[in-house]
Amino acid sequence: MNKKLSLTLVTSILISTSALAEGLKQNINLGFVNTSGNTDTLNLNGKYDASFITSGYNNEELKVLFDASTFTSESNDVKNNEEYKANLGLEQFIGSGWLGYTSINWLKNRFLNFDHKVSIGAGMGKELYSNGQHSIKAKLGVAYNLERYTNNQEDHDFTSLNEYIEYNNKLNKVSNLFLKFGALENFDDFRRDYELIGTIGLNLDIAENINVVISEEMRYDNVPSSISMKKDDTKSLVTVGYHF
Repeated sequence: MNKKLSLTLVTSILISTSALAEGLKQNINLGFVNTSGNTDTLNLNGKYDASFITSGYNNEELKVLFDASTFTSESNDVKNNEEYKANLGLEQFIGSGWLGYTSINWLKNRFLNFDHKVSIGAGMGKELYSNGQHSIKAKLGVAYNLERYTNNQEDHDFTSLNEYIEYNNKLNKVSNLFLKFGALENFDDFRRDYELIGTIGLNLDIAENINVVISEEMRYDNVPSSISMKKDDTKSLVTVGYHF
């Protein structure tokens, strides 16, 4: 390889790396709650997410998203919740607010009876409304789901219809209210095998690169089973984040 070609390749790599670094957005969120007295409780949670935008199909924006999170809680030295999640997604914008997406989601939570849960999905989405203060985005797609349980329940693999809608309301310069709702239904048993997840929260910017997020997450999982398990689960979270 001649020196001119080598220099061209190195320059191209440096430019690409620089462009990626400029478009890369990262957030680290940590939360901790500890109480003592009549009841000793401990709550720890953390989340990392990153995204960057590059040029994709027909020179439209291609957005890459990744996040990983952990949550643990215990009361009187007895652990009552422990969850680990990771998600990777691609969003290819098409035009007029439309996008196509693919995603891989992983969950581990023995208190929800999941040794692990993997979902591989694809579909379409659209920004339904945006005026600078309010925005509504929706997605519709299909996914292949693999569920492995911590008890003796039989493994569950199925294809599902997935729906997702997100609403954001920028209350003022430093606060944003958000609502998220997701659902999936097993194609083989729409009425009896489904899952619903809802989140409501408030994001407060308290400094240039620091924010506080207060949120409540509600999950309802109606998996047909002869083994008795609670179908609903809720989490209340307060985290301090640093974005860069």
